[in-house]
Order: sequence, then C-alpha cells, then structure tokens
Amino acid sequence: MNMNSIRRKLLAALLGAICVVMLLGGWATYRAARDEVGSMFDYQLQQIALSLRDQTFQGSAGALASDESLDYVIRVWNQTGLTVYYSKPHESLPELTKLGFSTADTSEGEWRVFAIQYHGLTIAVAQPMQVRNRLAANAAWHTLTPFFVVLPVLGFLIWIIVSLGLQPLARLAQSVQARTPDSLAPLDDAGVPEEVQPLVFSLNDLLARLKAALDAQRALVADAAHELRTPLTALQLQVQLVERATSDDERTTALGELQSGLQRAIHAVQQLLTLARQEPGAAEYHFSPVKLAELVRQVVVEQTRLAEAKDIDLGVTLVDEAAAVSGDTEALRILLSNLIGNALRYTPSGGRVDVSCGTNEGSAFIEVADTGPGIPVDERERVFDRFYRRGGVNEIGSGLGLSIVRTIADRHKAHVSLGNSESGGLRVRVAF
Repeated sequence: MNMNSIRRKLLAALLGAICVVMLLGGWATYRAARDEVGSMFDYQLQQIALSLRDQTFQGSAGALASDESLDYVIRVWNQTGLTVYYSKPHESLPELTKLGFSTADTSEGEWRVFAIQYHGLTIAVAQPMQVRNRLAANAAWHTLTPFFVVLPVLGFLIWIIVSLGLQPLARLAQSVQARTPDSLAPLDDAGVPEEVQPLVFSLNDLLARLKAALDAQRALVADAAHELRTPLTALQLQVQLVERATSDDERTTALGELQSGLQRAIHAVQQLLTLARQEPGAAEYHFSPVKLAELVRQVVVEQTRLAEAKDIDLGVTLVDEAAAVSGDTEALRILLSNLIGNALRYTPSGGRVDVSCGTNEGSAFIEVADTGPGIPVDERERVFDRFYRRGGVNEIGSGLGLSIVRTIADRHKAHVSLGNSESGGLRVRVAF
C-alpha cells in the first residue's frame, strides 16, 4: 500500500478528524445529558420529599416508600436525631449534614440527597449517583447512535468527494505521461484548479526549456554534420592528391595540405566536444573561489607560443590581484583560452593582443582587446551563433569559439559584451 497517496492521507485525516469531533461531541453530550438527568432527578427528589410531609411514618411511608423497584431511599429523623423511618435499611445512607441538596460518599458509592424539615421531623430522600450516570450514558448513546450509523456513509461520501477533487491531478499526470521527446507541447491549463496552476506553469516552463535544449542538440548535430562534411571531403581530396603526386615536391606540398586539413578537422572536433561538455546538464560544475589574475597569467603563458608564431605581441596590461569570482576553474580557463585564441587568429602579424582583469563597481571582469579588424555592430550578436563565420575573413575557424564563451559565461551568470578597442579592433569583456 502506497502510504504517500494524497487520497489515503486526506481520507485518514478527514475521518480521523470526524472521529475526534464525534468523541468530543459524545463526551459533551454525555455531560449535558448527565446535567439534564441530574436536574430532572433533583426535581423528583424534591417532589418526593414534599409529598411525604403528610405521612405519619408509623411502620410505613405509603406505597411509594415500600416499592422495592424504586431507586430512592427515604429516611426520617425526629428532633432528637433518632431514625423513625428507613425505607431500605440495607442501604448505607449517610447521616444528614445539611438541608437541601447535597452529595454524600458511602461505602456503596455516591448518593444525591435532598432533605427538608417539617413539624420537627427531618425528611431525607436519596438516590444513587450510579443510577443517574447510567441513565445519562444511555441518553448520550441514543443521541450519538445515528452518527455512528452514518459514519460509514460519511466516509464513502468523503472518498467520492476527495476522488473528484483529485481528478485534475490524475488528468495532469496522464497528460504528462503521454508526452514524448517529439511531443513537448505545453500542458492545457484551461479549467485547471487554482491550487494546481503553479504546478502546470512549472511543468510548462520545464517542457519549454527541455524543448529548447533538444532543439539546440538537434541543431548542434545537424550543424556539426554539415560543418564536418567540408573538411572531411577536403581531406579525401588531399589524400587523392598525395596518391597522384609524381614528384617529391608535389608529394611534400600535398602532405602539407593534408596535415593542415587534419589540424582544422581536429580543431573543429575538439571545439564540438568542448561545447557539448559545457552545455547545461552535460557536466556538473564545481564552483570554488578563482583568482582571475592567476588565471590570466597562466592562460597567457599557454598562448605565448601561438602568439610568437604569428609575430603578435601578447601581454597582460592590467591585473587586479583582488579580482576573484566563484566559478569552475577549468571552464573559465576554456573561456579565456577561446577569447585569446580568437584574438590571435584574427589579429594580423605585427599586431597586439592585450589581456586584463579587474573590478568595476564591485564586479569582477576579464577583458581581451586586439588590433584586428573588429566586428561590425550589426554582426556582434550573430557571432555567438554556432558555426557562424563572418564573410570576407580569410582565417579558418570552427565558428564555435564565441558560442563556447557565451555558454560558459551563462552558467557562471556572467555577461559577455563586444566593443571597440582603443586601436579599432575588438574588445571582449566578460563581467561577472
């Protein structure tokens, strides 16, 4: 049995609450019945005592006193305190302590006593309290019996009402279960109860994000297949050129082209793997304090050989030792490597690439500026698209560098902005 069932919990809670209320009501009814019965019997005690004022108490107090089925006990004292009449001598009636109504304890239990004085005689009429309590309990039981009979019917009605109330959840569960990766349309919120609407809104938001993620993955696979087709086709042609080479010079040239094509293909595959690993859900980030100054120095040293090969002045212009963020060190290293690699790729020989880090209004940032051709304003948003490469640029790349940068920045809740450097080239700033 599933103990986490909302239906079972509601039924148990409601029936339990009803039983508790009925028990409390039964106790209150018993107390009220006992008080009512007590008032009635007190009245009878008083009436019996008053009706005995005309008795002579000479051996008998009339038919009323001699009836053995009567629960009352009558006792009469004279002025000297001598008992002149006792209707049931075997009963243990206490000595009278006061006139009017009183309750006395005896070895046979509690008694309710009413006493009056008349012509020098004291007349006391008593009744066992157990009789009163029994009659009160019977009255309370007769009052509550219909409720106990109705309780199963009430439980059945509650079960039906709870089931009807939970039908929107059942329909929602069926609708979610019917969804497939190819059918991620939002759930219909028409007629959904107010209490369930937040769940429907959250599920629709989740479905929308899941659809976007699946669409992005499909687009990535399609784009990757399209983008890899060209270098792989080129590699095949270059292999054929090697095979057809008739001289050492032709073979050397063809092998050089083949090696260059292999490097481009390897770079594209590596960028694809990097992008896939940085996608949300692909890998878990381990955030820890990262000193940006130390990260900048390390990455610049790693890129120095590439800068020297292209005769580009790569250096650090501004470093704030206090600049630090909470992030994944390896992911931030990839981000900065892609920024510097892009800058070196598009900066002409003899140019300069400056890397800096610091804080601005309490927020840390990383900045890479170059002396390359820059990016027109109308293309600055498109360069973040996967596999997008600007026309008229001779440098060969995968078109994934800035897409990787934005993906990593988004997961660090950072903002990537593009602008013009002081030399007219591109300036990229990642503000955390």
